[in-house]
Amino acid sequence: LAPTRELAIQVHDSVLDYNKHLPLRSTVVFGGVDMKVQQAELRSGVEILVATPGRLLDHANSRSVLLSQVQFLVLDEADRMLDMGFLPDLKRILDFLPKQRQTLLFSATFDDSIVGLARSFLQNPLKVEVARRNTSAENVEQLVHKVKEEDKLDALVRVVRTRGIAQVLVFTRTKVCADKVGHRLQKRGIQAAIIHGDKAQVERFAALEGFKQGKVQYLVATDIAARGLDIVELPCVVNYELPYAPEDYVHRIGRTGRAGASGLAVSLVAPDEERLLAGIERFIKRDLNASPLPEQPAPVRVAASVARSVTAPAVVAVEVPASLEAMPPALKPAERFGR
Repeated sequence: LAPTRELAIQVHDSVLDYNKHLPLRSTVVFGGVDMKVQQAELRSGVEILVATPGRLLDHANSRSVLLSQVQFLVLDEADRMLDMGFLPDLKRILDFLPKQRQTLLFSATFDDSIVGLARSFLQNPLKVEVARRNTSAENVEQLVHKVKEEDKLDALVRVVRTRGIAQVLVFTRTKVCADKVGHRLQKRGIQAAIIHGDKAQVERFAALEGFKQGKVQYLVATDIAARGLDIVELPCVVNYELPYAPEDYVHRIGRTGRAGASGLAVSLVAPDEERLLAGIERFIKRDLNASPLPEQPAPVRVAASVARSVTAPAVVAVEVPASLEAMPPALKPAERFGR
């Protein structure tokens, strides 16, 4: 069980990879698409089923899936399932399962609510930790830039351009803000996609795939994309708006710096978000000191004679930086681009 459609699809992709040479059938079911195709696959029989809670209940109630012989139940991103209000669905799913089974619960954060869930769902569980509790990734550089709310979009573009960032995952708190930021980036001619809960499944899938394939530079998302998604070599995450829950900050920046790679997490903090920043610092037990925005490169100056007339000869005089003067003649701009 996974909390979101995107995560369910990603988990099933991994199942297919690991299962390539084994005689085990698998499928994935989630909401937002027609149940009929899913029903046909389920009725043919599967050994491994990946699902979101709501859609699994739909299939269980329609008897297109029988859960009485399940041997293993895996709850992935359990804390996110609680945040999204899936606890009643999880309890109903348990009613379909045999009491004799093995249950595994995975959570990136481990607060009192998860302890309570573990006690109600697991019997004498063994606890395994692979990182210190509620800590942010140590190989992720975390930067804070304090800017006015109305200046955030310019600051976002400035950070990405001056640092030469190829791809960036931009987080907002609300769907409305995600739409606004994404559309304003697109109006600037920037390759940007938007993903949130109100988007149709086909739109969400297209946005995520375009980003993973490098066709989209900016992916603007609500926290639906923060949990569990594995985007290979993602260089940077930007908190356009700080999350209300400090735990979500940890999940957001955890999308970069994965598998031992280094990453960059930038937070654009408006004056009314100072309280949220303080809460995050207390949670991760670390001070996030503000730094100035990176300097913008000086504009290239074009000769006035060219700017005055569009009928001037196609020869442009450009002030060449010293670094270019030292280049071999074959690479100098004047000769490389010709007249």
